[in-house]
Amino acid sequence: MSFRIDPRLPLTGEVRRILVEEIGKALIHLNTAHDRPEQGLHKCRKRLKSVRALLRLVRSGDETFCQTENQCYRQVSALLAGPREATALVETVDRLAASFPEQTAGGGLDDVRDRLVARQQELHGGAGLGAAIGAATAACEEGINRVESLVLPDQPEQAADVLAEGARATLRRARKALDKAGSRGEADDFHDLRKAAKTHGMHLSLLGRLWPTPIKARRKAVDELGERLGELHDVFVMRALLEADDQPLGSRQETRLLGKLLKRSEKTLKKTCLAEAAELFGDSPKRSTRKLARKVREDLAAAPQEDAGAPVG
Repeated sequence: MSFRIDPRLPLTGEVRRILVEEIGKALIHLNTAHDRPEQGLHKCRKRLKSVRALLRLVRSGDETFCQTENQCYRQVSALLAGPREATALVETVDRLAASFPEQTAGGGLDDVRDRLVARQQELHGGAGLGAAIGAATAACEEGINRVESLVLPDQPEQAADVLAEGARATLRRARKALDKAGSRGEADDFHDLRKAAKTHGMHLSLLGRLWPTPIKARRKAVDELGERLGELHDVFVMRALLEADDQPLGSRQETRLLGKLLKRSEKTLKKTCLAEAAELFGDSPKRSTRKLARKVREDLAAAPQEDAGAPVG
């Protein structure tokens, strides 16, 4: 099956199906993380983001369920954030070395990288990781059992309103974060923009059969923006770690070079991200989703509606 809502089927059944599939895949990746934490943790957290994006999309249809489950998977993701972040910091140093080859020639960041790798291995090899994976696994298994309690409107008019409102709410979040990032430029502003962009990208996938305009190019642009915002987030995290007196990353010469390159990278990434986000989220969220609501109603009304209470396949 696919990460896409089928308009020919009742909304409740489709959302239940996708939730079960995505949580099930997260469990598979958690199992992988015991032996290959770098790969398993990253893929698991991506699946959890997909789950949370879907819950945001249909939140107005069942507020209590979606709020409770979203909080659950947010906590699960937080359990796995530390070990995954350690890997991302190593990747950040590698990107800096590739972006500034002249400044890092001769291994200018090698010692910093070695310390970050040691930190990564310590987190991945400690008993804490196994406990975190175990807690995350238990939470996901319990979450699958709760999926059957989700009930959404399946009539075309109501289902269309739920989907349009969810898409619109995320676009509003993105627009608000863009405005703040442009005026203040704080790390939290760009982080909020990243989360909204990622969620919107997943909504494009979920609504691939319902979005009223060609979305392939938009999805590509959203994904590219998400990747750049992710790199910027890693730069912010690295700078915070660098400025922490209790966790030296290298000699004074090395950390001075690292700080200089982080500042240059941050400046470039901020400028690029703001320009790309303005292209994607500059329009009114209400206007952007008006056609979506109308098309969803038409498509769902034309589709044969099966029994909304049918079990998830």
